[in-house]
Amino acid sequence: AEDGIRDVERSRGLGDVYKRQKMSTTQNYRGYVTKKISLGVILFCLLVLSCIYAISIGSFSLSPGEVVQALLGGSSKAHLVLWNIRLPRIVTAMVVGAGLAVSGAVMQCILRNPLASPFTLGISHGAVFGASLAIGFLGVGGSESTGRIFINNPYAVVIFAFSGSFLGMLVILTLAKFKGLSPGAVILAGVAMGSLFTAATTLIQYFATEEELATMVYWSFGDLGRCVWKEIWIIVAVFFPSFAYFFLKRWDYNGIESGDETAKSLGINTERIRLVGALLASLVTATSVSLVGVIGFVGLISPHMIRLLIGGDHRFLIPISTLFGAFLLVVSDTLARTILAPTLLPVGVLTSFMGAPVFIYLLVKMKGRIY
Repeated sequence: AEDGIRDVERSRGLGDVYKRQKMSTTQNYRGYVTKKISLGVILFCLLVLSCIYAISIGSFSLSPGEVVQALLGGSSKAHLVLWNIRLPRIVTAMVVGAGLAVSGAVMQCILRNPLASPFTLGISHGAVFGASLAIGFLGVGGSESTGRIFINNPYAVVIFAFSGSFLGMLVILTLAKFKGLSPGAVILAGVAMGSLFTAATTLIQYFATEEELATMVYWSFGDLGRCVWKEIWIIVAVFFPSFAYFFLKRWDYNGIESGDETAKSLGINTERIRLVGALLASLVTATSVSLVGVIGFVGLISPHMIRLLIGGDHRFLIPISTLFGAFLLVVSDTLARTILAPTLLPVGVLTSFMGAPVFIYLLVKMKGRIY
């Protein structure tokens, strides 16, 4: 009887230990989730505040009261500035920044390489080549007597830029699919395609007239002020379905991070996930770049900054990187408009200044381990 009592007491003790461990694990997981959700909420609030500031600041300053009146259809001048200039620019910055960031996060996962991004894979270079081709051979660019550069057929440039960027990624994906390239080799193929597009662009520029050359260089600068509402809806229509797919596949991306063998043992079709993910990320990038020009390194910076804060869990990395990309581009564009006002700097210049040190840091950290 005494032995039985001792066994019961021992089992009760073990049960209490198990309950305490279970409660501790549950509390740790709740803290883990709360930390990441809190960061997402903070970033969302910062994004809203940065948009409000971007709306009110500029060569034509608007007070909060004037912004509200303009939103409700008040002052004609404030209404014109808000709906035709400020809001399209800010919405474009949010959607393009979010699209480039989520594309970078997905590419880094499916290629298992921290250097993967829309910019480093040559997609942006393909867009510049396509735009230069349209400007050089279709004669769609020119300049006025005042020196202002214009494009008289922007949709032809957009179509050629989109075709060039998407063509580059299709070549890389085809090589990866049928030649069995490793994720590291895909990065090298992207670098090679970027170099090829750059050489072809340089050749076109060499034979271009002064006006055509100026137009090509002007287009290559990222400019969020080019988009009107009709073009913004195109970017939105491409971005949101792609983001929904990425978010639905967040568990699959976590499995791929653990290795192909582990992912396949969990029932994940790694080849299909990689192919569809790369196609959608390329589509989002190509659409954005073809409409606003080259904006480098947003897709590289955003996922890495968030990964340093919350880790690589794609359940949180994908949405929070998206928020951070939108916030980063809104802030960068606001600085580009105001830092040397009334001169407007290309936003791509600022993002490249921020992204280049991060890129060098990653190269040093990898210590030559590309594959």
